[in-house]
Amino acid sequence: MNRTSRRSRGALLLGCIATVLTLVTTACSGETASVDSGSGGGRGDSKTLKIAVVEGWDEGTSATYLWKEILEERGYKVDVQSLDVASTFTGVANKQVDLYLDAWLPSTHESYWKKLGSKLEVTSTWYAPADLNLTVPTYVKDVNSIADLKAHASEFGGQIVGIEAGSGLMRLTRESVMPAYGLKDDYQLTESSSSAMLSALQSAIGKKKPIVVTLWRPHWAYAKLPLKVLKDPKGAYGDPDKVQAIAPKGFAADHPELAGWLKNFKLTSAQLGSLELLLQKRGSGHEQEAAKEWIGENKTLVESWLK
Repeated sequence: MNRTSRRSRGALLLGCIATVLTLVTTACSGETASVDSGSGGGRGDSKTLKIAVVEGWDEGTSATYLWKEILEERGYKVDVQSLDVASTFTGVANKQVDLYLDAWLPSTHESYWKKLGSKLEVTSTWYAPADLNLTVPTYVKDVNSIADLKAHASEFGGQIVGIEAGSGLMRLTRESVMPAYGLKDDYQLTESSSSAMLSALQSAIGKKKPIVVTLWRPHWAYAKLPLKVLKDPKGAYGDPDKVQAIAPKGFAADHPELAGWLKNFKLTSAQLGSLELLLQKRGSGHEQEAAKEWIGENKTLVESWLK
């Protein structure tokens, strides 16, 4: 699940300087300003790929570094760029990014798809169902449904701990869930980051304090922490999504072999959970090492994708 990007300001500045020196007019503005202007989709180099990752969404990070390792073992050059969701969708649509493996459709990223979907194609549906939710620790006994939150606002300090402000999860929580359950007067949805939300969650659990957070499945936290998803009897979060890989329109025609591999790519909850936990164990900066280790433990599965 819009989880802050580290933008390539240096690359943009150099690109604009080069433009001035060569007297070529270009537009150095808009949402795609954060996308590195190097080799991307539609530039004719089928072995060079740019994959976007949105920081904080662990299933996307896991899938991205898994495929980076798989592809580099097969002669590809893969550049992983950390972007926010808006820049990612715009970058893919404008062929500045070749692949994004963590599109949640049809609901979570609906607004981006409505705006840019005509320039995009789905190359893989690799995990389903995927849902957005509100989650509490299992020791919070009297709250089992979102409907229960209203009567227990004081226990939670009137706060729902959220993630990045522009995420689909935050939009749905603010615009759909809180009004549906009458929570707008009793709770504040706090904006933070995915990592800050998880830190707050782990800290509260360590002290056995009540906390309610915005979260999503699949996520490694459900395997590692004592958590329960609050029931959503009104369906305010909508139907579960599918986690899909998206690419610029025409990607499959330009990369038929890779498109075939991606079409075969599927993970179960247990498989994805083991990959995410391995990345967590190895820590930041060692994602590809963790992916390589996971591939070694799941050779038959990975080989089945590459037929």
